[in-house]
Amino acid sequence: MSWQRIAAIFAARNREFYRDTAGLIWNILMPVLMIVAFAFIFGSGGQPLLKIGLVDIPDSASASEAAHLDGLVGIAAVQLIPVADLDAGIAKVARHQLDLLLQMPSAGTYWVNPKSPNGEIAERLLLGSMALADKPKPTDIERKTAKGEALSYADWAVPGVLAMNLMFSSLWGVGWVVVRYRKNGVLRRLKATPLTALEFLIAQILSRLLVVAASSLAVYAGAALLLDFPMRGSYLALALIYAAGALCMISLGLIVASRLRTEELADGLLNMLSWPMLLLSGVWFSMEGASAAAQAMSYLMPLSYLVQGARAVMIDGAGLLDVLPQLTLLLTIAAILTLIAARLFRWE
Repeated sequence: MSWQRIAAIFAARNREFYRDTAGLIWNILMPVLMIVAFAFIFGSGGQPLLKIGLVDIPDSASASEAAHLDGLVGIAAVQLIPVADLDAGIAKVARHQLDLLLQMPSAGTYWVNPKSPNGEIAERLLLGSMALADKPKPTDIERKTAKGEALSYADWAVPGVLAMNLMFSSLWGVGWVVVRYRKNGVLRRLKATPLTALEFLIAQILSRLLVVAASSLAVYAGAALLLDFPMRGSYLALALIYAAGALCMISLGLIVASRLRTEELADGLLNMLSWPMLLLSGVWFSMEGASAAAQAMSYLMPLSYLVQGARAVMIDGAGLLDVLPQLTLLLTIAAILTLIAARLFRWE
């Protein structure tokens, strides 16, 4: 294996990338759009736990009506939402968009979805607020507290969203390029040179890794300026886990592109690989409450180990040794996939 040939292909691929104005603008614009999306979705702070709709609220509620709301007003976890249309409010309760709907001034009428866990909590809270204020409290129950900072959904989701952005950039960044090279006859001309398939693939991996690293760094830095998400662990561990994940995703993209001749087929196969990973790797929601079959499938997804490692570093304060299992697994998968891609690679 000649590193001189690898360096030549690496430099040529980078020059091609920088000269592709549309592609360069998109790679710069995409991180900016991700940052704006983060700020738009998560920038308003923590979300309320319960959403209770109020229908027919008079300008000045009577004393009896106000008493029904004493236990609800002023609770940070409860958002009271005025509802102008009763039928629309009932439909929102059915769709879990509202946890409970209370009609005013006849405060004895409310709607709740029996299949909604939050609805049950809201119902109990409402009924408790309607109870007598001087009701004796039980004294035979010991009360304990667990102090700590609350973790918002934004804090939990950011590591996975960064991994998602990395996955898409890695898969399509090499999948489309290699297939286009084959379609345009570039690979046929390279076949006549001493360049081997492994050398060509290594150059593609290094070039895409450079682009993905710069893009991910831009997204992280921009999100850190706009959002107050935690970063409690080692930056070295975080950089290595994302680099290992990028290598794994790039190698997976090379597997797809090793023999294909059209970008359309490559796009279909890349979508078929990426969307199951997106749904089953814990990017948007935890897999702990999923079915046993879904959890078993998540263990087969390389993105799962990237998300787990990144979340452990950023949220739990893990160091390099703590994420070594995920790091080792991702690098091992990347090495195996690269060798398989080199074996399957077809110049024409």
